[in-house]
Amino acid sequence: MVRKSKDDRLISTAELGRAIKRRREELKLSLRDVADKTGVSASTLSRIENGTGKPDADNIARLTRWLDMPIDRVMVREAGDDGKKPVIYYPHEATPEIVEAHLRADKNLSEDTANALSELFRVAYTQFATPESQKKNKKK
Repeated sequence: MVRKSKDDRLISTAELGRAIKRRREELKLSLRDVADKTGVSASTLSRIENGTGKPDADNIARLTRWLDMPIDRVMVREAGDDGKKPVIYYPHEATPEIVEAHLRADKNLSEDTANALSELFRVAYTQFATPESQKKNKKK
């Protein structure tokens, strides 16, 4: 049996923080607005977005529900025997979120590279997607 140290985290606060901040900015909401919608305090949201918070299970559940994101997305996963991390997403998620999940799981990319490519894809997708598909993605 492998023992985990106290420092091992099961939740990637950075991943959760990025998702919250991105969604909040897309919807043009303040931290207080998100706090009102989720029941998670604005100060906790700020700490999560900055990567310094350690949300409890209830707050993680509230936030992933608000994000309409599988909770598995923010769980830290080890690579399997093949060296690949599983990609977790809902089929109804917007394409940029699905692409981002795949980029983050790619063992050939550093975290910074995956972030940069994800942002590039998000910008290009927003620019080139048809107006109908953009409306569908914003509803999600």
